[in-house]
Amino acid sequence: MNRDVSPVFDSLDIDLVFKVLKNTLFSPFFVFFVPVLYVFSGAGTTDPFVLWSGGYYVLLCIYWLGDWLSTLYRNQGSLLFRPPRFDWGEQIVVVTGGASGVGELLANTLAVRNVTVVVLDVNPIVSENHNIVYCKCDISKWDAVEAVSKKIVEEIGHPTVLVNNAGVVQGKLVTDLSAADVQQTFGVNTLAHFWTLKAFLPNMIKNNSGHIVTVSSNLAYAGVAQAADYCASKAAVNSLHDSLRYELDNIHKAPSVRTTLLCPGHLLTPLFATVSYPKSGWHQFFFPSVAPVDVVKSIIQALDDQHSKTIMLPLYSHLMPYRQHLPSYLKDFAQWVSGADHMLRNFQKVSGRRPDEKIE
Repeated sequence: MNRDVSPVFDSLDIDLVFKVLKNTLFSPFFVFFVPVLYVFSGAGTTDPFVLWSGGYYVLLCIYWLGDWLSTLYRNQGSLLFRPPRFDWGEQIVVVTGGASGVGELLANTLAVRNVTVVVLDVNPIVSENHNIVYCKCDISKWDAVEAVSKKIVEEIGHPTVLVNNAGVVQGKLVTDLSAADVQQTFGVNTLAHFWTLKAFLPNMIKNNSGHIVTVSSNLAYAGVAQAADYCASKAAVNSLHDSLRYELDNIHKAPSVRTTLLCPGHLLTPLFATVSYPKSGWHQFFFPSVAPVDVVKSIIQALDDQHSKTIMLPLYSHLMPYRQHLPSYLKDFAQWVSGADHMLRNFQKVSGRRPDEKIE
């Protein structure tokens, strides 16, 4: 991994700082006590500090209330009752691309929870957990997905959770991409989502229950040199996710089939092992990489909460959807600061390899 970091920046980044602020300066519970304690110390209720801190507290409450109401609306929630407890032991989870990286870690983590996990991949997953079932499948082809889905339903049962995680990166210029490269990128990164949904979604709609997790990328919101096919395939997946949500709500009348979109930044997985990033401390502070364990935690939390949501990791990823609205000179400046157009200059395709395998 071309990301040499010092011990300080390996543990301290903008995301950690924001987590601390979120639970202190940006927390209504914490801020509530500031003007209260100031008043009890002898200040008057009209004291400027009390008024400013009180006003800040009200703004925080409005923000958090809006966020809470948005979650409540999106998930058809009740003011008195939350969804029934998620029974992990009753779940059948299908994970595409589960032989390495995030998919492998997710499969093993869920299996430890006594969850039946079905891994769809062209490479076998290395695991001794009997709760993991491996099915060799080229998910870019509908015939292969259709055949394996029938086998899964007959031998294991109908999946209740689908995690579309598989992905490939070519790392080539548009002029260097072969027809086979483009077909593989869109086959695995985009078309496979359609095939797995076509195979497993109907039963979820029938039962008005289930969860679809779509693993996309923050590059769905931005073009990057040597990744045009990858960026385009992920942008298509984001549109698919949005359309699916409206179909479930308004056409199928199956709002309890939840959908979660995950858009991470640079992942510390074998797929992106040869991506080059600036080594300066400030860049690693503001643009940290994402560990697979953080992605897996966020997916498990979304499943456990039974909420439809969009997960952006790390912090800077939240700004990516607004990038297109910037003036061209600011957009180009952001591109230059991130170093995005040079991150694939030494890229070597290692899709499907394990971290301990050598690159020939």
